Amino acid sequence: MSSIIDSLPPSLGKIVQRFQRATDQKRRYEQLIWYGTKLKEFPEAGKVAENKVSGCVSQVFVIATLDDGKVSFQGDSDSQLTKGLVGLLAEGLNGLTPDEITALTPDFIQETGLNVSLTPSRANGFLNIFKMMQKKAWECGNEIIST
Repeated sequence: MSSIIDSLPPSLGKIVQRFQRATDQKRRYEQLIWYGTKLKEFPEAGKVAENKVSGCVSQVFVIATLDDGKVSFQGDSDSQLTKGLVGLLAEGLNGLTPDEITALTPDFIQETGLNVSLTPSRANGFLNIFKMMQKKAWECGNEIIST
């Protein structure tokens, strides 16, 4: 196991390992689509400007809630693959604290091998979704402090 995987939260580390075992691009895409199917239904009321991920070709929305100090994400996209990216990140980041999420670096993305499989615009979208989730987690953490 690489040191990057060792440094990841367990849920994210398992996802990275799953993608590392996928030996071809088709299998990685199938896994991404599967992660998209695991997302809960996204509320229409959440499809507002402050939840929209900028810099994505697809329409992508992300919301975060805090329960017992742990962040929970919901997301949606009009593209199956992009929805899979949201699902992958939600699966890997759900249940972490805001500090754990904001401390992560996007290096794990290269470890999945997805950066090779995705088009440059989708890889950039993945990074933008990740940054949006970090921002939402940070906002959840600041709500604790301000209340």
